Amino acid sequence: MQDAEYDFYTDLAGLPKGEWLTELAKVAEEQGFFQPLGRKHFAAHIRRGDTLLVTFESVQGMRGLAKSAEPFGWSMVRKQGWSHLCVASDGDTWFRDRHVIGLFDRMIDDGFFDDFEQVIFYGAGPCGYGAAAFSVAAPGARVMIVQPQATLDPRVTEWDDRFREMRRTDFTSRYGYAPDMLDACDQAFVLYDPAETMDAMHAALFTRAAVKQLRLRNMGGAIQGDLLAMDDILPNLLTMVADGTLDDLSFAKAYRARRTHPWYLRRVLAALDRQDRTALTHMLIKNVTARMEEPRFQRRLAKLEAAREAAAAQNVAKEG
Repeated sequence: MQDAEYDFYTDLAGLPKGEWLTELAKVAEEQGFFQPLGRKHFAAHIRRGDTLLVTFESVQGMRGLAKSAEPFGWSMVRKQGWSHLCVASDGDTWFRDRHVIGLFDRMIDDGFFDDFEQVIFYGAGPCGYGAAAFSVAAPGARVMIVQPQATLDPRVTEWDDRFREMRRTDFTSRYGYAPDMLDACDQAFVLYDPAETMDAMHAALFTRAAVKQLRLRNMGGAIQGDLLAMDDILPNLLTMVADGTLDDLSFAKAYRARRTHPWYLRRVLAALDRQDRTALTHMLIKNVTARMEEPRFQRRLAKLEAAREAAAAQNVAKEG
């Protein structure tokens, strides 16, 4: 659903960080509200329809992943007419900040989420943790999170050595242990690559009755960026979350977009090479080169077929 009513102009790409934030705040204030949350966080709200998308994002992600350098949720405002609340961090903070906690406490007290028929929380990585942890503020919400951490409390996840600098951060007080905060949700979906050991271990901690794990094998450690690069798969998944139609079958159909995504195909090729699966490697390369222009696969196919011809010639010579 696209309508002039939902359009609003932004030109944030290429701006220095300070100007970028000023312009973003100006747009938000015109459309809803903008609120600084201490030194490292802010909230920007766009008010439209009765569905509210709450995205947890980082400044670096917005400026680096989107061509428009705007919050991801703004595209859903334009496409779907949804309302949007962006809770943003400058750097990876996991949103463990008293100002962020205070924002959600005030929203609960003010009945902010009660004004919407449906609330959806979304985030990836540290922002996925934030989306899950604060979703409890809107009981009955639906949640989609990508590669989330459950907690960085070393008493629970001492096996995760990626974020040692966060081990002194409090993950035990309010909104602390993200999987427990999902107990109030209607549905939650956790997207991760089972071949990424740490991500898979965190995903296992989210096992709950209302939580479905969706596995994206060979997508690696930066799934959100790849999903954003694969046509409209991420907005489509969120739309299915809103419609209540996201399940194993609909996800599998949407995820077929990976078949034309070069980075995914290269990861599959690398995995087959590590396993020394020569026959499957040849089948993959033949399939890819038959469907799309991909120079790396075309060069690899030429080498494989040259090696096969040389081996065949050698066998003929031996038999002769």
